[in-house]
Amino acid sequence: MEKIVFHSARDGNFEIYMMNPNGSEQTRLTNNPGTDSYPSLAPDGTQIAFESFREGNSDVYVMDIDGANPTRLTFSAAVDGVP
Repeated sequence: MEKIVFHSARDGNFEIYMMNPNGSEQTRLTNNPGTDSYPSLAPDGTQIAFESFREGNSDVYVMDIDGANPTRLTFSAAVDGVP
């Protein structure tokens, strides 16, 4: 499966999107008032790691390729991001 993941503020807040290499089927994967950015697709294509400010601090999260099951991986008071 060839997909491109990216972040965009097209809806007024940075969120994670996915699309086909030709730009078709652009799909919003996150919908959170905190900034979600810097997505990175796992080598096996099943998950996406990303940076989020959901808890008021930059942390690394992972979610399924369809945006389901976002899970926080870091819990430091320091900035954790750009996975």
